[in-house]
Amino acid sequence: MEDPLPAPMNLPLGGQINKQSILNRHIQKPAAAKADEKIHPEIHGNGKSNYPEGDNSDSDGKIANDNSDFDKLIRPHSQLPKPSAPPGVMERSLSLPETLDTPAFAIGKFFREKSNSVSAAITKRISSLTRDDDDEIGDEVKVKEFNLVGIKVVKALKDERKELKGRISFFSRSNCRDSGAVRSFLREWNFNYVEINIDVYPGREKELRERTGSTAVPQIFFNEKLIGGLVVLNSLRNSGMLESKMVEILGRKCPEDAPSTPVYGFDEEDEVVAEKDEMAEIVRVVRLKVPIQDRIMKMKFVKNCFSGGELVEAILHHMECGRRKAIEIGIELARRHFIHHVFGGDEFEDGNNFYRFLEHEAFIPKCHNFRGVVNDCKPKDAAAVSQRLACLMSAILESYASDDRRHLDYIGISNSEEFRRYVNLVEDLQRVEVTTLSHDEKLAFFLNLHNSMALHAVIRIGPPGGMIDRRPFFADFMYVIGGYPYSLSSIKNGILRGNQRPPYSLIKPFSNGDKRLELAFGKVNQLIHFGIWNATRGSPSIRFFNPKGIESQLRNAAREYFQRDEGSVQIELGKRTVHLPRIIKCADFGQEKEILKWMINYLDASKAGLVTHVLSDGGSVNIVYKNYDWSLNS
Repeated sequence: MEDPLPAPMNLPLGGQINKQSILNRHIQKPAAAKADEKIHPEIHGNGKSNYPEGDNSDSDGKIANDNSDFDKLIRPHSQLPKPSAPPGVMERSLSLPETLDTPAFAIGKFFREKSNSVSAAITKRISSLTRDDDDEIGDEVKVKEFNLVGIKVVKALKDERKELKGRISFFSRSNCRDSGAVRSFLREWNFNYVEINIDVYPGREKELRERTGSTAVPQIFFNEKLIGGLVVLNSLRNSGMLESKMVEILGRKCPEDAPSTPVYGFDEEDEVVAEKDEMAEIVRVVRLKVPIQDRIMKMKFVKNCFSGGELVEAILHHMECGRRKAIEIGIELARRHFIHHVFGGDEFEDGNNFYRFLEHEAFIPKCHNFRGVVNDCKPKDAAAVSQRLACLMSAILESYASDDRRHLDYIGISNSEEFRRYVNLVEDLQRVEVTTLSHDEKLAFFLNLHNSMALHAVIRIGPPGGMIDRRPFFADFMYVIGGYPYSLSSIKNGILRGNQRPPYSLIKPFSNGDKRLELAFGKVNQLIHFGIWNATRGSPSIRFFNPKGIESQLRNAAREYFQRDEGSVQIELGKRTVHLPRIIKCADFGQEKEILKWMINYLDASKAGLVTHVLSDGGSVNIVYKNYDWSLNS
C-alpha cells in the first residue's frame, strides 16, 4: 500500500522555498528546453541572475528595481501549461496581428482623425479671422464665408460702425407708404429709432407742425436736427453722405429739445379731457334712489330691474320738474342706452313696464370692453371711432406682424402702447349710435371690429384651437356696442351674413324682435369671407378696411387668399377634381359649379385656365374641400 502522504521536502534554511529546485525535481528538461534557457535565462531562488554583465542588472547581479527576494520575476517553464484567461474574457488569437485592420476599425479611425483635424482647422481659422478683422474693416464686409473639408463655415464679422450716441426719430402715420419705406430702411440697417405715429399719438401732431411747418409725414430727425422726408433720406444714401451726416450729428448725446420718446401708459392732455354726457349726472343720482329688485313680469322672473313709474318719481325729486319733463328725460336715457326695457321694448313709458340699467344686463360680465361702470362721456360718432380703431390696428400690424400679415407677435402686441390705447378706445363703443352709418361705413365698421375683437380674444382668453375652445372664443367673448352685446359669431352670421344660421346651428343669431336685426345686411356679399380673420392659419390674412373703395379692397383680399399658397387651390384634370379651401364650403357661394365660375376671377391665369377647361365640356366635376388649419398664426 502506498503512503498517502507525499514525501517530505527538504526546506532550505530560513524557511525559504527554492521554487526552481522543486520544478527541477519533478520535471525532466529536454534538450530544447536547456537550449532555451540560454536564450531566456532564469532567476534562481538565491536571487542571482544568469544575465551577462552589463545587461540591466546592478552591481550585485540583481535585477534593477527589485527590493526583495519575494519580488523577483519567475518565468514558468516552457513545458508547463499556459495560464488560461478568466471566464468571460475573450482570448486573443495568436494569429492576429498587433494592429487590427478590419473595415469597421478603419472607418472609425478615419472619422476620429477627420474630426480632430476639422476641429483643429476650425479653431485655427477662426483665430486667424479674429486677428485679421482689423484689416478688413474698410472693405464693408459683414459676413465672411470659407470652406473646410466638407464643412461650410460662415462667420458674421463684428459691425465696426462708429458708436452713435444720439437718437433717430421720425413722425409717421398708419398705412402710409413712405413711412413704411423709412421704417424698412432703418430696420434693414439695424438702426435704433423711435417712431412717433400721429394716428397713435394724435397729441404729437401739434409738435410736428411746430417743428416742420406742416403735418406731412414722414419727417426724420437726427437728434433735434430735422433731416426731411423719404426723398432726402434717399438722396443722402445715394450720394454716400448719409453715414458722415449721422456721425456728425448723432456722434453726440441727444439734447433735451429733440423729439421725445413716447411713454407707455400716458395719454395726451387733449385725449384725457372728454366731453361729459349731461345725462350721466342724472343717472348717477337716480341709480341710488330707484328700488332695484328682482321681479316677476309676464310669468317670467327678471333680475335687477325697476318700473318706469319709479324712475319718473326719482327724476321728479331730483330735478324738481313736471312729470312730462321727467318722462322725456326717461325717454332720452333709453335712447342713449343708459337703461333698457327688460324685454326689448321700444320707448320708455311711465307705469309698470320694467327696465334695468346697462351695467345690470346679464351679458355684461362677458363684455370685454366694459370695465365696471358705463362710459359716461358723450357718445362719439361711430364713423370716427371706426377710423381711429382701424388706425390703431394698422399701427399694431406695422410693428408686430410679418410682411404678409400671416404671423403676429401676440406677446409684443399685448405689451404695446397701441394695444393699451385700443382697449381704452373700445369703451367708447358702449353707447355709440351705429344706425347712423352708411352701407360702406357699416361694412367697414363691422369687418374691422370683428378682426380687432379676434385679436383681443386671443390675448385675453387664448386661441380657438380645439373644439372645446371655439365656443368661448366665437360666442362668449363679447363687446357691448350701442347698448347691445356682440360676439364674433353674431357679427359674422348676424350682421355681415344677414342673420344666417351659423354652421351646425339650428337657430339664427337674432330673433324677430331683436334690435340688432336692424343693422343686418339684406344681401350677403360673398367677399366678406375674405375680409374676416379669426387668428388661425386657415383664415385670410388680417387686414383693416377703409369705407372708401371697400369693395375693391375685398376683391384684393380674395385674390390674395387664393394666390398666397401654391396648394390653396389644386386641379386634377385626369380625375376632374378640384381641391378648394374649406371656407368656400358655405351656402353664400351657391352650388358647386357656381362656386367655380365665381372663383375664376380671383385665380391666377394658369389655374383659371384649368378650371375653365374642366367646366367647358359640361361634364361632372368633383370638389374636395381641404381640412381647415385651426392652429394659431403666431
